[in-house]
Amino acid sequence: MSEKEARKRILGWMMFDWASQPYHTVLLTFIFGPFFASVAADYYLGVGFSEQQADARAQSIWSLCLTVSGLIIGFGAPFLGALADTAGRRTPWIVGFSALYVIGALSLWWTAPDGGNLWWMLIAFGCGFVGAEYALIFTNSQLPDLGTDEQIGRISGSGFAFGYVGGLVALAICLALLVEQPSGKTLIGLDPIFGFDPSQREGTRATGPLVAIWFAVFMIPYFMWVREAPRTTSRPGFGKALSQLKSSILALRHRSSLAAYLLSSMLYRDALNGLYSFGGTYALLVLNWNITTVGIFGIISAIAAAIFSYVGGRVDSLRGPKPVIRLAIWVLIGVCIVIVFMEREAILGVALPAGSKLPDILFFGCGILIGGMGGVLQAASRTLMVRHCDPNAPTESFGLYGLSGRATAFVAPALIGIVTAITESARIGVSALIALFLLGLVLLIWVKPDGEDDSTWDTETA
Repeated sequence: MSEKEARKRILGWMMFDWASQPYHTVLLTFIFGPFFASVAADYYLGVGFSEQQADARAQSIWSLCLTVSGLIIGFGAPFLGALADTAGRRTPWIVGFSALYVIGALSLWWTAPDGGNLWWMLIAFGCGFVGAEYALIFTNSQLPDLGTDEQIGRISGSGFAFGYVGGLVALAICLALLVEQPSGKTLIGLDPIFGFDPSQREGTRATGPLVAIWFAVFMIPYFMWVREAPRTTSRPGFGKALSQLKSSILALRHRSSLAAYLLSSMLYRDALNGLYSFGGTYALLVLNWNITTVGIFGIISAIAAAIFSYVGGRVDSLRGPKPVIRLAIWVLIGVCIVIVFMEREAILGVALPAGSKLPDILFFGCGILIGGMGGVLQAASRTLMVRHCDPNAPTESFGLYGLSGRATAFVAPALIGIVTAITESARIGVSALIALFLLGLVLLIWVKPDGEDDSTWDTETA
């Protein structure tokens, strides 16, 4: 393969991140998730719930959707990961799950503003979300074929950054041209394009089809330029792959630092994903923000993530990743405490004058820290995982890291849903994340800053 073809192949692979990220940025976190919460809350208000009960019920059913999706992703990921390593071809699977992504996103257009089809829209969102995550498993498995061991880290990081920019651009387009404010105009003062009716929330509902079209268009370079290398395996080797997975898990008994780190990162990454998933719905349900304001909140968070990640990387190179991870977790715990004790009428139990803007200012500050420290935490976590990699099998080691991150993807949404249902408060529901962050922090005590001793990689495990 020529150097030009290799570069095109890498760019094509990065286009998956650019194409797929808007499902998370636009739909999950900042536009459709909060929109769905507002529709659900209004629906339950209409059937006789109090405002607090309606908000809690709306957050509970949204968390149920994410819990069920997380269970499907978590339990299915190990089998599909095994398939990705042993199957003769990956492209047909990527095509299939891409179709699920497009169908799920496209279907969100039919969300009824009166809440008449809430459960059908949750199913549609969940299908698209599962499609996005499963397609990611197969595209991630192509990373080792894109360059040398020295190049893969740069390629992976560039793809992540490229995807973040894609999500930010898509979010900006939605806010400028589609999503209607209470006035009926978009953020830049225009009517929603294509004559979408603001009274029916058609501009906001159209973000689903836009994300579907975005994905379909920008996946074209991926399918054109990413060609699979010929493989000798003609059938998926489930037995062999699962046997290797079992051996890797059993080997953790000889690698206490790696085992502690996988458990720690599993908990705090799950808590971080919970903050990402519920930040927008919290702002809408507790602070009564509109969708446009939530979108601006998302843009600020994304910009903060880029800046903080850069600074965090410099600190990481000077002090190592473990202190950076601990600092980021403590800051995020502080953010969760502020969120739990912040209402429109009071903060930390101190009453506010009517119409006070302090909760809005504080939550924008929380958004900066969630985005910024979230980016720092993810970047430093990857660095610490590199220090724990088996030098003879780095892909296997990162496979365990990926499995630990997905195996409990349902826990944070489930805990938020349970606490919200018990307390009937969307605000108090976020408190479940504090426990996850603290448990992750405690387990870090047993994690060695420089990774395992070289001798542990030679231990007989099977």
